Amino acid sequence: MTIGALATGTAPQRVMPDAADAVAELTTVEASDVAVVSGRPRVTVRFTAEDATAYQIARHCVERTRQLAEVVTWRLTRRVGGRWYVVPNPV
Repeated sequence: MTIGALATGTAPQRVMPDAADAVAELTTVEASDVAVVSGRPRVTVRFTAEDATAYQIARHCVERTRQLAEVVTWRLTRRVGGRWYVVPNPV
């Protein structure tokens, strides 16, 4: 997720752990990270799930994160070998 403006009173260091906690409600979190990409914070939460379930988990994470900050963009990716591929929306 690329993060924009924070909600009033939200500390920046709260966004990534809360996103990971949202995922952890539904599955096991393998890793989480925050980085600055093209001048914007990007939160990554890695987990394992089948594509349709993964979309539900990702949407849950995005909705929870939107309570704290603007989610400018987000995408779900799958790792195959050494590459990451965008998973198309199953809807």
